[in-house]
Amino acid sequence: MNTANLQLEGVYFVLSALIDALIAKGVFQKPDMIAILSEVERRIGADASRPAEIRDANVEATLFPARFLTSALRAPADGTKPSFAAVVSLIKNRRPPQEEPTVSP
Repeated sequence: MNTANLQLEGVYFVLSALIDALIAKGVFQKPDMIAILSEVERRIGADASRPAEIRDANVEATLFPARFLTSALRAPADGTKPSFAAVVSLIKNRRPPQEEPTVSP
């Protein structure tokens, strides 16, 4: 695995812990934080100024941090934090399935 990917995994966990601390201290409520992250995801996905040559996979990569943090917040609150793989699994379950490309005859 690429070292940068491992570093980003750590950054996502740090951000998740900071968000949890802000919620625990009453700075934000969980639904408000989910709304903020959902708005970030919506704005990234709807960016009309994005060059047309940017591939869908690259857009999905850009959406990943907001999706990760939202999914981490939505994970069951049983006192334990889910693993990176468990949160990624939640993201995969949350995303709508990709449409199959149509083939012209």
